[in-house]
Amino acid sequence: MAQRDEAWFRNRAGKFTGSRFCDLMAKTKTGPSTSRKNLITCLAVERITGNCMETYSNFAMQRGTLLEPDAIKAYEDHEMLEVKLVDFVQHDLEFVGASPDGLIGRNGVVEVKCPSAEAKHYEALRYGSHAVEYKWQLQGLLWVTGRAWVDAVSYDPRFPPGLELAIVRVKRDRDAITELVEACMAGNLEVNEQVEWMRMKAA
Repeated sequence: MAQRDEAWFRNRAGKFTGSRFCDLMAKTKTGPSTSRKNLITCLAVERITGNCMETYSNFAMQRGTLLEPDAIKAYEDHEMLEVKLVDFVQHDLEFVGASPDGLIGRNGVVEVKCPSAEAKHYEALRYGSHAVEYKWQLQGLLWVTGRAWVDAVSYDPRFPPGLELAIVRVKRDRDAITELVEACMAGNLEVNEQVEWMRMKAA
């Protein structure tokens, strides 16, 4: 199984995963966001059909997929280490998993972003903004893998030499992970309720 192949999508179907943690935790001033509501229903449909609805790929996503191997190589060369590629890590909770971009030694994870907008990479270089934007995905990866830290990497080969990589090391945040675990447990109950209703309605 490789990331983004048929088996990979099938493994993710109906589960809270790395890239979906951000939607799960998204809130507005008045309560849960629309993206969270959409996620809950999406997972319910996936559990009924067994098919992953997360197959849409826009230009930015395609660009990221194409550049990811170059980004990993640049990161390995810069940090003088080896990244072990993995496809999918299943958590003990059957409805939770993650697909880290790579594992480092016994304690580390790497997560790569290849933004299509130059300003996003600039902000990553200057302010470490990618580590904040993807907080829940990064903490989710640490939760699922049981590791201590994750290097959040922004990569843009269009930038001058020495500025192609922005690396921020994010450590495990116990409070954030506790919040994420509670959100997944609550979200799973909502998904199951929708699954039950849909099956009863379709009968």
